Amino acid sequence: MGTYLHTMVRVRNLEASIDFYQLLGMHELRRKDVPEGKYTLVFIGYADNAAGQAEIELTYNWGQDDGYDVGTGFGHFALGVPDVTALVEKVRAGGGKVTREPGPVKFGTTFIAFVEDPDGYKIELIQKP
Repeated sequence: MGTYLHTMVRVRNLEASIDFYQLLGMHELRRKDVPEGKYTLVFIGYADNAAGQAEIELTYNWGQDDGYDVGTGFGHFALGVPDVTALVEKVRAGGGKVTREPGPVKFGTTFIAFVEDPDGYKIELIQKP
């Protein structure tokens, strides 16, 4: 059986992206500079290499500060959190963008919100006790 390891996204400002994901309670797990390829990889997540814990790989291509297209196939990351409303306020206070205020999903009862990282990637926050 396979294991979900990570999702990779290219970012234009590595430190701004790390700061944003720290607002969501994640932390840097490891970093690798690749001078010959002119890029840096930073893996972020909630747990240090814990089994079953997915990570996000932030890829910064040196000198590529113009940004990237998010793409038409990418939807969003989904994070289970204990208090959606409190986390949305923390993101807002930290200068983050809230694209859907906390509330029940349309036609359902699951309590969610959406925020956006500095590169325009959407993160769905799902209330999980």
